Amino acid sequence: MLLSRIVEASDEVRSTRARSRKIAILADLLRGTSPADAPIAVAYLSGQPLQDRLGAGYAAVFAIDEPAADAATLNIAEVDDTLGRVAKTSGAGSKAAKAELLGSMFARATNAEQDFLRGLILRNLRQGALEGVMADAVAAAIDADADSVRRAAMLAGSLTTVATDALVSGPSVLDRYRLTVFTPLQPMLAKTAESAEAAIEALGRSAVEWKLDGLRIQVHRDGDRVAVFTRNLNDLTARVPEIVAKARELPLDTVILDGEALLVGPDGTPESFQDSMSRFGSQDESEVLTPFYFDILHLDGVDLIDRPTLKRREALESVIPPEQRISAIVTNDGTTAAAFYDEAIRAFHEGVVIKEADAPYEAGRRGGSWVKVKPAHSLDLVILAAEWGSGRRKGWLSNLHLGARDPDGGFVMLGKTFKGLTDEMLGWQTEQFLAIEDHREGHVVYLEPRIVYEIAIDGVQRSPRYPGGMALRFARVKGYREDKDPDDADTVDTVRAILERRS
Repeated sequence: MLLSRIVEASDEVRSTRARSRKIAILADLLRGTSPADAPIAVAYLSGQPLQDRLGAGYAAVFAIDEPAADAATLNIAEVDDTLGRVAKTSGAGSKAAKAELLGSMFARATNAEQDFLRGLILRNLRQGALEGVMADAVAAAIDADADSVRRAAMLAGSLTTVATDALVSGPSVLDRYRLTVFTPLQPMLAKTAESAEAAIEALGRSAVEWKLDGLRIQVHRDGDRVAVFTRNLNDLTARVPEIVAKARELPLDTVILDGEALLVGPDGTPESFQDSMSRFGSQDESEVLTPFYFDILHLDGVDLIDRPTLKRREALESVIPPEQRISAIVTNDGTTAAAFYDEAIRAFHEGVVIKEADAPYEAGRRGGSWVKVKPAHSLDLVILAAEWGSGRRKGWLSNLHLGARDPDGGFVMLGKTFKGLTDEMLGWQTEQFLAIEDHREGHVVYLEPRIVYEIAIDGVQRSPRYPGGMALRFARVKGYREDKDPDDADTVDTVRAILERRS
């Protein structure tokens, strides 16, 4: 299949807001996809290459300056082969080798294809064909029920795998997927609620659990064999021997558990997310990760994912000791839930997750039966620079460099974000930023520090990447603060207070 067909479908999907139309466009293309091209087409239309890591970032991609081809001749199998070779290239001289491979591919691509490839490689196509839409499109292409496709993808841990099998073999293949120990499931996710009271009002009787700021883990055990997977379904087993050892001590034969892993201090206080994450890259045996489980999906030959939340909680409590379980209560009272949330915050956790009492485990979905409540910080920060966008944001200044005011003079960069920017705001800020441009370095436009944005964040972590030694977590734009000058921006001290949990 020519890459141009994927690009055309992607552009068409991006240009329509109607979900039904997106599904129809994608389904029509998938029906004509060959078995060999099916996994590539599904992945590309979902905005992801098949390779987990390419080792080619923003600077490398935008350093490619090959003239566009006049005609579309590049097919998706060739693209996948090239990206596969890029992913495997490492060691001395790998940067130049990767650039040569990518440059040769870009030289064969049209303008539209080059734009698509940049977005694909950087994983920022933002074309609107997210996995939920793609699952519906696969269902439409094979004339199957969409929930059957989603469930099969949940059990297989991969929509690409399921879509490929179904496009080749038909809808009957969906019934063959079963929950299997050592095949990781896509985790169930939570939506956000403004308060614990609002969540209880919407859900009714629920389990309310502390939300820990650690690494999401999924632990599989069969006899003495144990495997630990990340939220992205990557195998983490060899790097967490302490979690493996604790799993082997549990009084059971086979199990699949969902939980969090983090470092805790001698008094039981959780260490920062960054400290927990740094443990995965170290061999320091003195830093021991503790698993905390909140769900159980399989136990001794019995699948539990379709059972209600509280029944799964009972099964969890029957085999997991209290020190390895996340604290939880069951209530239908908003005031009680709010008090439990306050208790979680006092214990230096992120907040709570509130789970409808009768809800099944909907793997891979951010369903309405799980909602999270955590404090949101908001900062007024100065825009120090912006980067030219790619894909849907091409032609606009997008990725923002965020700075806090230094009381001693100047501004300290704390991170970047393009999240929360609407098309209207992208257009507005491009015009405004160019009017106060100071200088350029490559794709980055540096600005006179005049404009203040309100930025929502989930927290602050230590980071050597930025001069202040801190980085914002999950920063997103709330809006332009027309009423504020740079002198009114939040200071580095305010940000550091968040890091140290004093605000």
